[in-house]
Amino acid sequence: MNTEIFKAYDIRGSYPIDINEDVANIIGKSYGSYIQEYYGKKKCVVGRDNRLSSPSLTKSLIEGLLATGINVIDYGEITTPMHYYTRYVENTFGIMVTASHNPKDDNGFKFSFDMYANARGEMIEEFKDYTLKGNFRVGKGILEQRDIRDAYISYLKENISLGSRKVKAVFDMGNGVTSTIIKDVMQEFPGIIPYYICDVSDGTFPNHHPDPAVEDNMVMLKNKVLEVNADIGIGFDGDGDRIGIVDNNANFVMADKMMIVAIRDMIKSVTNKTFLCDVKCSKSLTDEIERLDAKCFMSRTGTSFTESATKLNHIPLGGELSGHIFFNDRGPEVCSAIYAGLRLIEILSKTNKSFTELLDGVTNYYSTPEIKIPCPNDKKFLVVEKVKDYVKLKDYDYLDIDGVRVNFKDAWALIRASNTGPNLTLRFEATTHEVLKEKEKEFIDVIKNL
Repeated sequence: MNTEIFKAYDIRGSYPIDINEDVANIIGKSYGSYIQEYYGKKKCVVGRDNRLSSPSLTKSLIEGLLATGINVIDYGEITTPMHYYTRYVENTFGIMVTASHNPKDDNGFKFSFDMYANARGEMIEEFKDYTLKGNFRVGKGILEQRDIRDAYISYLKENISLGSRKVKAVFDMGNGVTSTIIKDVMQEFPGIIPYYICDVSDGTFPNHHPDPAVEDNMVMLKNKVLEVNADIGIGFDGDGDRIGIVDNNANFVMADKMMIVAIRDMIKSVTNKTFLCDVKCSKSLTDEIERLDAKCFMSRTGTSFTESATKLNHIPLGGELSGHIFFNDRGPEVCSAIYAGLRLIEILSKTNKSFTELLDGVTNYYSTPEIKIPCPNDKKFLVVEKVKDYVKLKDYDYLDIDGVRVNFKDAWALIRASNTGPNLTLRFEATTHEVLKEKEKEFIDVIKNL
């Protein structure tokens, strides 16, 4: 087994080279043994996305689980947020077979050891060590198939309250697994006038890469928003936990700007006026939080870390630049991009303002998208440490909860090791274009020298 498939918050790799049916069977045996031995669990839930390799991987995974004596409830092909909801309903842990927004030939496993979020950090390291020892339990579990569809749609319906304005919305499923549920959801909301693109479930993702946090993947959505004169365009990733937004003028809206719209809407109704963002988020967001006399909780990147921190600290809204948004002020939080989209539509339905106008008064900065620099997994963290040494030598102000975020009076720079691939991830933001380019050049030159 290639141990590099164990990432910071899931297991992921290329199929069938790194992730295959044999690996799935071993993961099943290890997981079933682990949660019985350390958590006393007697059952777990399983779900899968619509990638071509997911059915056979799930079959082998379940065979491995059952062989340890644990009972398995298989919910079939569902979105990752639907899988999270099954954990909530069954009050147990589980595994989702998915590679999220990764390319079509990848696959993997998101899994939990608590009710807050997926396994993360040291949890995964300990599980890796346990797996590699291979001392698994032997038993004969019972398999049961169940359906969460109706219950999940009811959960969405119960936690959304639309206003009187009808909202015209375009939905881009990217041919991911949200294609199998979105139309049934929209039938429950007559106040929404829906349009759909890339809405045929196809695990080869034929129209565009299923990552709505990248603007290049939103071109079809932008065009459709303009064509039908929509109020909003909403894109989803392959497994339905990341959201991307296009406003009424077909402008791409980053996740930190979506959070500003949501925070402005809920600030008067929530008791805890603390909001969570990850280290990649813009100063536009932290400025707005301060302006509203609220507090900012800055977290390391990664949905497992940000989601667990949101829940553990009873924060009403958390999110990260990648498009994971956690609404934690109503009902159970299950990191659902469909739910996040509905909450934004709810806000629109109760105002005459356009989405563009909902962002009036926000301080805008010059910023780069995420810049990825290839770097081997065994070297990327060392490079970040060397950058940190450089920052210390220059006596710069910095935050090191996730890589190095360097704070200047008129800019900030982020250099971190990717948790999902052999890359360094950089982002820069400044008050002027000139300062932006200056900081970008400074740190890219440092990395090149290293």
